[in-house]
Amino acid sequence: MGQFTLYENPNKDSKETYPFFVNIQNELLDSLNTRLVIPLVPSKLLSENITRLCPETQVQDKPFILLTHQITNVPVSALKQPCGSLAHLRSEIISALDFLVTGI
Repeated sequence: MGQFTLYENPNKDSKETYPFFVNIQNELLDSLNTRLVIPLVPSKLLSENITRLCPETQVQDKPFILLTHQITNVPVSALKQPCGSLAHLRSEIISALDFLVTGI
């Protein structure tokens, strides 16, 4: 389970709003039974966005926003097959986390 790997949300109750999660947990902690993830929301569901906190990306040719302020953990069993990678957004994700925690 690589860091910045993208997974589909398997929960039928929340999948429409949050169709994807990106795993941000470092692989050194793969022995834990949960993963720290940031949910992605379709851009069309938000009227405003603080891009420094919530980076934007494309998934399957559709615009999405990472909701860094809604960071959560999910059981490893909920993350089935990877469906992509957001490693190309590494700097933006780390900066968003830093902004969330330190305000810088």
